Amino acid sequence: MKTFSLLVGLGLLTATSTLHPAAPTTVVAAPKATYPFQNPDLPLDQRVNDLVGRLTLAEKVSQMLNASPAIDRLGIPAYNWWNEALHGVARTGLKTTVFPQAIGMAATFDKDAMLTMATMTSDEARAVHQEYVRRGERGIYQGLTFWTPNINIFRDPRWGRGQETYGEDPYLTGQLGSALVKGFQGDDPKYLKITACAKHFAVHSGPESSRHEFNAQISDYDLWDTYLPAFRDLIVDAKVAGVMCAYNAYAGQPCCGSDVLMTDILYKKWQFKGYVTSDCGGIDDFWQHHKTDPDAATAAANAVLHGTDIECGGQPGTYSSLLESVQKKLISEQQLDVSVKRLYKIRFQLGMFDPVERVKYAQIPLSVVESAPHQAHALKMARESVVLLKNEQNTLPLRKDLKKIVVLGPNANNESVQLGNYNGFPTNIVTPLEGIRTKVGAGTEVVY
Repeated sequence: MKTFSLLVGLGLLTATSTLHPAAPTTVVAAPKATYPFQNPDLPLDQRVNDLVGRLTLAEKVSQMLNASPAIDRLGIPAYNWWNEALHGVARTGLKTTVFPQAIGMAATFDKDAMLTMATMTSDEARAVHQEYVRRGERGIYQGLTFWTPNINIFRDPRWGRGQETYGEDPYLTGQLGSALVKGFQGDDPKYLKITACAKHFAVHSGPESSRHEFNAQISDYDLWDTYLPAFRDLIVDAKVAGVMCAYNAYAGQPCCGSDVLMTDILYKKWQFKGYVTSDCGGIDDFWQHHKTDPDAATAAANAVLHGTDIECGGQPGTYSSLLESVQKKLISEQQLDVSVKRLYKIRFQLGMFDPVERVKYAQIPLSVVESAPHQAHALKMARESVVLLKNEQNTLPLRKDLKKIVVLGPNANNESVQLGNYNGFPTNIVTPLEGIRTKVGAGTEVVY
């Protein structure tokens, strides 16, 4: 009797579920227009200017935090900008389709498959968001602004977040990232489906343990040849709506306050028109770790003046000091308006202030979530992500008449490791061990 040992590290993930009931076609209708900004027929810039012009200074500052509170007197609902969808809609509390981890999808070298994945994910994201709006919930991971993809370049395996990237090649990273942006943001001339966010800008590929005080010093050649091409692809060509600036410093300045990265390249050279968020807690680093700014008020003004529109982080956060920044004349209210207008432009483009029946993406039913086509594509990408490096003596495929298969390795029956990180949770998870037991015939013993 011949015994084969199978060492299992990572396996394929499949998910099955019954379909959810369709969402109602009228979720929450916008109130009858009282102010010009509530009129969906007015030009976008006019609506943005009207809304921001009605806000107090304190209200403007409150809208520059990732957890932006409601402004009840104007009928503006609360909104949390922090949402995740690295390889499927993540952390929502609802079951969603989980596609292969980003590094696995990159191994397919298939930008068309990536576009399909992103289109399916954005379908699910819209449906999940509308479900939460219907419930009257507007919390974290329930919105439409997603902080993905991670297009940093992965060349050192000691960087633990490399699994979130598309690998070591700037060209492949740019191609796959651009496909994701197109699938996320849609093709409607007026409305964004959801928004993608290119992160972490820039020169950010570890070390993870010192990221809050690390100062990256590289040559101009490396900057333009390795670290910036993918960002350029997404920002200039794919028109990504969001950018997240990184924790680390570059050339002695925090990335979110970098003259080179933010002012010269992002806004001037590339003419970026979307919004910028800090990485979470990144503005605190200006004065607490990088020590480039003496206090919170100075750090907050510095970041905003460099074009960082949102501070992600705990409440109250460094941006709560912007009131003090204005009082000390470190920044003017008109300069804050630039950021607040960029943020509301995105919200208008997502259709958040329009009658739901006008926004075609708001009609996507909840039944798309974990639907059969989505699960089939997740399985297809998982299969195509596998690279067989060695097959000694033609061990694979295994013969059907084997009497015993020994499965080894701590990940063989570990559900959580199948999901990667920044992940959602499917209704059904199949571990490699479970898959092997299901696949083999009754005459084969599986030992684990």
